[in-house]
Amino acid sequence: MRIAVFDTHPYDEQALTAANAGFGHELVFFEERLHDKTVELAKGFDVVCPFVNCRLPAEVLHRLAELGVGLVALRAAGFNGIDIVAAQREGIKVARVPAYSPEAVAEHTFALILTLVRKTHRAYNRVREQNFSLDGLEGFTLHGKTFGSLGAGRIGQCSMRIAKGLGMKLLAYDPYENPKIAEEVGFQYAPLNDVLAQADVISLHLPLTDQSHHIISRESLARTKRGVVIANTSRGGLIDTVALIDALKSGQVGGVGLDVYEMEEGVFFHDLSDRPLQDDLLARLMIFPNALITSHQGFLTREALHAIAQTTLGNVTAFERKEPLANEVISA
Repeated sequence: MRIAVFDTHPYDEQALTAANAGFGHELVFFEERLHDKTVELAKGFDVVCPFVNCRLPAEVLHRLAELGVGLVALRAAGFNGIDIVAAQREGIKVARVPAYSPEAVAEHTFALILTLVRKTHRAYNRVREQNFSLDGLEGFTLHGKTFGSLGAGRIGQCSMRIAKGLGMKLLAYDPYENPKIAEEVGFQYAPLNDVLAQADVISLHLPLTDQSHHIISRESLARTKRGVVIANTSRGGLIDTVALIDALKSGQVGGVGLDVYEMEEGVFFHDLSDRPLQDDLLARLMIFPNALITSHQGFLTREALHAIAQTTLGNVTAFERKEPLANEVISA
């Protein structure tokens, strides 16, 4: 099948091209994100393959249907940028990659957390300037502290396993509880307010929905321990950025590690080093010495890229063969 791959970078092209040797589809790569201004690029293709910051509202899906596109093959787990109801109305199927090396994202979560609590990013910069003083670099030990996971899916479970290995107590909030998994991993489910109140470290592993949007808000931050450390490697919209900035200023939040940001579209994945940053909120976040920001790279390991490519192209092959789509996204 002819696949138009949008919002591509060299690592995407390399991984998909290598995986396609076992599938035989025709891949055409576009740097542009898929949205209303670029939808015409999909003309002549059977499948479009967008990434997390592409936007497919009803009007884009209608035009895709007119162009003969039958499948949206996401190369990501999240699908909040797609109007699923409109896709079904237009007869376009949507398939995603529900799990692609959850260990990759969980390990990046702890790369952020450990950097924050031991201030290694600040120490690294000091030593490069031949400043070997330890003043101001005091951190805290994770062993014995409470790790609160908002979300206990695959990535949340992997994160909690790492936390358990560090000797942390495990609490999790999830709208859909699975006691068997909790017993296997060794965590306890708790109401959201209890996790917020008891956790020394809060890690976000929820999908972005109407219910989870700004789950970290001014109100929820007021319920946390003073000095709590927060990590978000899931979706930027889970955190109210203005409330987070205020909490960093007041000391209610002792540190934050962000691999995602609610206004990241048009910023993350791009080299903007030759121009002024236009996002004032992101610029303010970057000023804080206890705010560590990476550019949505939690997935970026060789293993994860391979798994994403294999699953994405496998979804296309199943669609081509008119087989059931195991990873289809269907509106409730």
